[in-house]
Order: sequence, then C-alpha cells, then structure tokens
Amino acid sequence: MLENIRLSLKGIWSHKMRSFLTMLGIIIGIAAIIAIVSTIQGTNEQIKENLIGAGDNTVEIALYQGDWVYEMGGEGIPEGVPVIDEKTLGQVKDIDHVEDASLYLSRQDYGAVYYLNTALSGGSVVGADRNYFNTCSFIIQKGRGFTERDYTEFRKVALLDKDSADVLFQGEDPLGKTIEIKKEPFTIIGILSKSKEFEPVINSIDDYYTYAQESAGKVYVPDTVWPIIYQFDEPQNLIVKVDSTDSMTNAGKEGASILNARLNPSDDTMEYKAEDLLEQARKIQELSESTNSMLIWIAGISLIVGGIGVMNIMLVSVTERTQEIGLKKAIGARKSNILGQFLTEAAVLTSMGGIIGVISGIVLAEVISKVSEMPVAINIPAAVGSVLFSMIIGIVFGMLPSYKAANLDPIEALRHE
Repeated sequence: MLENIRLSLKGIWSHKMRSFLTMLGIIIGIAAIIAIVSTIQGTNEQIKENLIGAGDNTVEIALYQGDWVYEMGGEGIPEGVPVIDEKTLGQVKDIDHVEDASLYLSRQDYGAVYYLNTALSGGSVVGADRNYFNTCSFIIQKGRGFTERDYTEFRKVALLDKDSADVLFQGEDPLGKTIEIKKEPFTIIGILSKSKEFEPVINSIDDYYTYAQESAGKVYVPDTVWPIIYQFDEPQNLIVKVDSTDSMTNAGKEGASILNARLNPSDDTMEYKAEDLLEQARKIQELSESTNSMLIWIAGISLIVGGIGVMNIMLVSVTERTQEIGLKKAIGARKSNILGQFLTEAAVLTSMGGIIGVISGIVLAEVISKVSEMPVAINIPAAVGSVLFSMIIGIVFGMLPSYKAANLDPIEALRHE
C-alpha cells in the first residue's frame, strides 16, 4: 500500500498541471460545500443566540390561560392555582441537567413606577426570591443586592436594571433615591445587569415585539414585600437554569409537568407552560432548510463532474502506461496488484483535491463572513467527511480505468506502441 501511495505521488508530481486540472472539479465542489455548510451553521447559531440570548441557559415557566400568559389584573387570583412551595421547587431542582431554579412574581403595570414626575412606561416590576439573581446570572454593577434582612424585615428596597435607571433618572445617580411603586416608597439600593451582555438583532416586527419588553426596563423588589404593592398568594413564575442550551426544552417541559400536577383538574384552561425558545429557533432554521439543501446538491454536482474528470485522466494514464502494465504482468504481477495501484492513484488524487478544497472552503467562508458580515462556524465533521467522500469518489470513478488496466493482456500490452 505504501509503495502504491509513493508511486501515485510520484506520478501526480510528474504531471503537475494535468493533475491540478483534474482535481479542480473536486476542489471547487468541496470548497463550495464547506463554505455553504459553515455559513448555514453560523446562521443557525446566530438565530439560536438571538432568541435565547447571552447563553445563560434559563427557561421561564409561566401560568397560561389558553394560549396566553395569565395577567394578574381585574380578574384577580385564579382559583385552583396554589402557591408553589419549597417542596415543589425542590422537585424541579432534582430534574436532570437542572443546575438551579427560582420563583418570581411579575407585573407589567403601566404607570405603576414613578420617580418624581417620570414614569417607567412599558416596564415591569419583578418580585424576586433569594435565589433569583444567581439563577439568572445577574451581577451588581453599583450599590448592593438584596440581603437576608431585606427579605425577613420586609424592607421596601429596589434594584434597577440599566434601562429602567436611564428612563427614570436620565443620567442622575439613582442610589439612595426613592421611587414610588403603586404609591409605595422604595429606596434604590443597586443597579444590576446580566453577567453577559446581549444585543439582539432586530430584523422584523416580530423580533421587535419579542425583545420590546426586555428593553423597556425592570424594577426588582424582594418577593416578601410583594403583597404590600399587589396581593397575597399571587401565582408565581418559575425560572430554571440548565447545564446546556440543548437541555432547555426537556427541562422546561418536565418543570411545567410538575407544576401542572398541582393545579385544579376541573379547570382545563389554566396550565403552566415553558417558554421553548430553542424550539422557536429550530422552526426558523427549518424554513431555510430546503434552500440550503438545494445549494449543497448544486455544489455536489461539481463533485460528480470532478469524478468524471478523474475517470477520464485515469483512462488516459492507462493508455500511456500500457507497456508498463504489460511488463509488470509479464514478470508476475497479479490483477489485484495492478487494480490496487490504479485505485490508489485515483484515491490519492481526489484526496489531495479534497484537502485543498477544505482549506479553500474555510478561507472562502471567512471571506464571505467579512464581506457580508454573516456569522460562520467551521464544521469539523463536514470537513473530515468531505475528504473521505472525495477519496470514495476517486475509488468509484477510478474503478473502470483500474479494471481495464488489470485485465490487459500482457502480450498485447507489450506490443502496444
């Protein structure tokens, strides 16, 4: 085998231009496939990141009435929806791949939050439990967070995110200032933010509505003081942190099932549902799947063309080396030896084309990324698979010339001019 590879490389090097032109179809096909697959994968990752965010791997589980999130308002607290206790929260934390879980209350209450005459229009108020900020990967940028005494002594203190601080205070230092939430005074003790900043890409009106609430700003208060501004025993939401993005869907579904088991079975309109952003990302990715597959098939045509070129040049090589084949057979070379030599030469030729194609495809993908500002992600399995596939093309399309060479009559071959 090693001897056949050495002879193959020697033959390719002795006909450099011819070999390169023969490999060109393979190089173009592999490069196109690598570039397309890398662009597709990069775009899919961008879609996933746009929906899921900065990678904190959290899933929100909220109470729904029908197809809509239940909004606390004029209807009051729904019947048959008990408060989530510590035992139930513990069951959620025991789900596979769940790292942490937290309970919180939330209201998007227009005109509820004021600083002097400035209202937090469109923002929301969040009642956070003791574990909320760790679960959601928040960090304190300025001031301090909630302490145990803030919870146990029912202190009316609040934290702001950057958006709510900008809206309410417009550049003024908010620490120590007092805001009103439902006409109750709350002291600002800190400014917080996500540990990883995330700037969503807004490409459509649907994207705008998806992220509008996030960008409107939030005010956080201890959940123990929630009844002071709203009501006792309001339905809580649950947020679950998992170990990886791919675990989000299953963890969300299992968490929702645990909460639904505690609801009143006679009211089938109320149900806890997990916000399945990963599934939304998959659906968006599937919309372009048919187009992407077509592009890959078109690029694959050049591989077939390249394979035909390999077959053609190998047939020429058999004709040129007829006397050499006859001499080898005359001194005892078997059909399998001749067949192996020519198959190896074809496989080496196309494998070299595949390697050059992979390198060219990676460079092309990076160029596309720079020019179009589209993200790319190099797919290592696709690169390795492309080289192996190019080798298979060499074997398949080299079979006919190799078979022809192996079946030459040694006497006729030696007489060949």
